[in-house]
Amino acid sequence: MSLQDELTAARRCLDDLTRTVARLEQRLAEQSEQDGRSGQEAGPRAPARAVHLVSIPDTPYNHALWTDSDDEGVGVSYRRP
Repeated sequence: MSLQDELTAARRCLDDLTRTVARLEQRLAEQSEQDGRSGQEAGPRAPARAVHLVSIPDTPYNHALWTDSDDEGVGVSYRRP
């Protein structure tokens, strides 16, 4: 495909997408009118959740913590038969 053909195809896809979004917006507006709501209303807000922060230490990475660990699904290389 030439560059011009690709640009034409992309433009066609964007036009299709624009038309589809416009149809969806219209359907949503019609549904909202039938339900007696405006499209800007939202349901009740959920209560705010408490945020739990995890502190990360500034100590350097310790490779010794992982010398005995298994590689997930593979196992430890020095234990292979």
